Amino acid sequence: MRIANHHVPQITAFLLCVEFLEAFASTYLGAMLRFLDSNYHYSPHREFFFISGIAFAVATAFSMSAFGLYRISYRKGIRNTLLRLIPSFALSFSLITLLFYLLPDLYIGRGILGLVVLIAASMIIGTRALIFKFSEVGLLKSRIAFLGCGKLANECRTLALNNTSYHHYELVGFIPTEGEECLVPVNELLTNNSDLTTVLKQHNVHEIVVSVMNRRGVQFPLQELLDCKLHGIKVIESTAFIEREACQIRVESLHPGWLIFGEGFNQSFLRKFGKQTFDLIISALIFVITSPIMLLTSIFIYLEDRGPIFFRQERVGKNNSTYMVLKFRSMRSDAEKNGVPQWACNNDPRVTRVGNIIRKLRIDELPQIINVLYGDMSFVGPRPERPYFVDQLCTEVPFYNLRHSIKPGITGMAQVRYAYGASVEDSLQKLQYDLYYVKNNSLFLDALILIDTVQVVLFGKGR
Repeated sequence: MRIANHHVPQITAFLLCVEFLEAFASTYLGAMLRFLDSNYHYSPHREFFFISGIAFAVATAFSMSAFGLYRISYRKGIRNTLLRLIPSFALSFSLITLLFYLLPDLYIGRGILGLVVLIAASMIIGTRALIFKFSEVGLLKSRIAFLGCGKLANECRTLALNNTSYHHYELVGFIPTEGEECLVPVNELLTNNSDLTTVLKQHNVHEIVVSVMNRRGVQFPLQELLDCKLHGIKVIESTAFIEREACQIRVESLHPGWLIFGEGFNQSFLRKFGKQTFDLIISALIFVITSPIMLLTSIFIYLEDRGPIFFRQERVGKNNSTYMVLKFRSMRSDAEKNGVPQWACNNDPRVTRVGNIIRKLRIDELPQIINVLYGDMSFVGPRPERPYFVDQLCTEVPFYNLRHSIKPGITGMAQVRYAYGASVEDSLQKLQYDLYYVKNNSLFLDALILIDTVQVVLFGKGR
């Protein structure tokens, strides 16, 4: 299903709704059990109790999202869920306790809160165990076939088989087309003696992905695909399949016509106004919360080598305009003493001891909040690059300049989905995530990326 242009698995949306309701219901159950054997009558209908329940449900959903419990692999089983559920509830308990301290009217009592956490955890574990059981017996599988047997079909095959979400695929096979080199396992080819609809119906296929690389000079079965759609079989192009499953837009499949006439790429006034408001509120809030951390970081950076605390560097922003980005210095002062820009990399010897820590925790990025408040950046967007590398990448990577149609961000889709990159090939992979964000950007997607950023900081993933 699509929410604000972003593809969300139906089972994920289902789990989020059910577990939100379970967390909310647990507040009432906890209050009832707490005073079950007491002469004191506790009324869960008192003023603010409903709001307290909503607050606990929101804190629980946020904490579980931050620990990746809505992106967990069904193949890792219930054990992995338990390992992440325990710290996620610890975070939820801390958040709700802080809320009670700030807003005493919402306080529901320590005894009740303890029961609420136990009840909510039990209900959520039971729900997850049931979902895992459905996954094991194949009730959540979707039977999928591919039209084509070449390079693109094989790439889609890999993506479908490596999909580890709750709603995974059962690969039925491939319908070969004339004049295309077969690059998929021969034993997965489907005989095409009758019409396409009959073949797919015989194998109980739910969805067919059109993955033919070159349709010119090929007898393309348009009418048969239309018949498939009319018979209830979902028909989807490989570009849309990859976008849905990998949250990427593949550069090799792009052409100007698709960019012009396709959906997305919303740059309306309402979208810009909403994003700017979101940036200002989130940036101001995080600046206040992290001020003590930034003060301590400044002290440690100065004490290590008595060098500058901050460094300013030219970056390319929206519409190819340049600005000076502000970050905590994490490298030696002479990191580029020869004057030639260099790609940063993992285990970079130029990184200082303090710099290594603040880079892993993303603290070095915090001063960019000032760039956001000035209007040079957004909180969420493509990672800004230096003009030297932008010139190189615009020459070597098709459509690279599209990422400059919006403001760069402190965090973004590529930063939370892809490991540290230090080459043209890595930039190409990150660009495909950036293009997905540029096409489908919304406040909903911004919120999801912020939650994923928390997960990156907690588990040290991405960059």
